[in-house]
Amino acid sequence: MKRLLTTLTLALVASAHAADFKLILKDEVSTIRKGELKTTPIVKSWPVPTAGVQASRKVGRLSTTITPILDRMEKDINARKPKPAVFRNVKGSWVATDQTGWTLDRAATKANLLKAILAGKDTAQVEVRRAVPDRNVKLLAQRGVLWHVATGTSSYAGSPDFREKNILVGAGKLDNFFIAPGHEFNFNEEIGQVDASTGFVKGFVISGGTLSKEDGGGICQVSTTVFRALYQAGLPITERHEHSHRVKYYDPVGYEATVYAPSKNLRMKNDTGQHLFIQAGWDTRAQTLRFDVFGANTGRTVTVSRPVITDFRAPANPSYTPDDRVAPGGRRLLDQPMQGMTSVITRTVKVKGKVVSRDTLRSVYKPWGAVYGVRPGDPRLK
Repeated sequence: MKRLLTTLTLALVASAHAADFKLILKDEVSTIRKGELKTTPIVKSWPVPTAGVQASRKVGRLSTTITPILDRMEKDINARKPKPAVFRNVKGSWVATDQTGWTLDRAATKANLLKAILAGKDTAQVEVRRAVPDRNVKLLAQRGVLWHVATGTSSYAGSPDFREKNILVGAGKLDNFFIAPGHEFNFNEEIGQVDASTGFVKGFVISGGTLSKEDGGGICQVSTTVFRALYQAGLPITERHEHSHRVKYYDPVGYEATVYAPSKNLRMKNDTGQHLFIQAGWDTRAQTLRFDVFGANTGRTVTVSRPVITDFRAPANPSYTPDDRVAPGGRRLLDQPMQGMTSVITRTVKVKGKVVSRDTLRSVYKPWGAVYGVRPGDPRLK
């Protein structure tokens, strides 16, 4: 008899737990994968113990024993913040996701809960205020941004701290932005003011046949990398310049784009018929930078050749620039000498196997001498 009662008690306990009331939150999440927009439901639930439900039903109002459950639920829900849409490479497949933020509407949820309890139901709807990010997956889909189109990469290995700082600040300003169909991407315009007020620091730039320090030194790593991404996407160039001499940061030779506002800029036109979406990424341990381009599937196959290099010329004589890190009479190598040369790179764009365009990048580099830093006031400075 005792064993029978124990079994019956366990069964009643199990039954009580099985019959626990649940607060249900329903929403949906959209993703883009392999060119398709998909929307799937989200369902979250929080149990309300039977004792609390029974007590509420008995007095005709919510029992105070339910308050801690609502507190925990509110903390969980309010922790979900909105996140703008981005693409991530998931096991070799690019997937766009976003996240809608939630804020619990406690009063409306409590009203739903009491109404459901008094009606003898076992679930109640959780009410939340939704914060949809301005840049969301559905917006990407509406603008035709469904596919990964191209990637541009570069290495800035060996860069000093100031140079890396400027690269990351510049890349951040080009992260997650759209290029409208028919619009001309304008690098200098997108980057904006380059000075301390916008996060840049002083670094070496090529000036007057040597190196000098200006705000934003190293920004050409950014222009070169985004150029490679857009060039690989098949976009026509409307303005592009090479450096005056070969810079190893930008090898392969000639596959680069220098900028120096307002005289030199990088401009390329979006001729794909849909928006393009640009994402920046970097690895500070490997010191690499990349830009990924997303948009419509244009059917383009783009091939960029290795550079053909000719017309080699001997390096120029060395030059000197002020550097207060150098002891009087000493010198510090800041830049290696480089031969003059001419580089030609060919791009071929095909659609369905048929060549639709072919163009060349021709870059002419002057001979460049070693650059040494010397103490300010050194007689070698001109």
